[in-house]
Amino acid sequence: MSRLIGLGLLLAGLLYPFAVYFGMEHFAPWQFGLLLGSLWLARALTGERRPGSLWMSTVAIAFCLLLAAFDSPVLLRWYPVLISAFMLVLFGLSLKYGPPMVERLARLREPDLPPRAIRYTRQVTIAWSVFFLCNGLCAAALTLWAPLSWWMLYTGLISYGLIGLMFAIEWLIRQRVRGHP
Repeated sequence: MSRLIGLGLLLAGLLYPFAVYFGMEHFAPWQFGLLLGSLWLARALTGERRPGSLWMSTVAIAFCLLLAAFDSPVLLRWYPVLISAFMLVLFGLSLKYGPPMVERLARLREPDLPPRAIRYTRQVTIAWSVFFLCNGLCAAALTLWAPLSWWMLYTGLISYGLIGLMFAIEWLIRQRVRGHP
């Protein structure tokens, strides 16, 4: 059940900018808050206890309650900023309290990483932290000063393209670091 809820949150996050852009004519902001808040509450109640999962759910639920209480279309646009902030905090805190997030992910595939790989995963975690900071700042700027269509374009398409580009660049660099042509 928790995997299904996680998938629901992932899909809601991916489709959120489009749902806001196209759904504002048919749904009130409080309805978005209720639906999104229900998914986060379900995650908090059924999800695995991993570092960060409870505080992220709590903050997201609080955001959704504010969205529902104020019924504000402006608040709707802050959700992608919140998600970028979550990712920045997760990656950033892993640098301080270790092991770095990318090292954790790499160890799932290769449990015994050499010291060179551990240094590399730390650098990649820093790169992702910088990316999430910049992504959140762009989303915040668009939330504050741009038309809804620009916000939707960036948060619904461009930012995902940039994530894909980051993955591709990192993969190419990793091949070179590992000595593959």
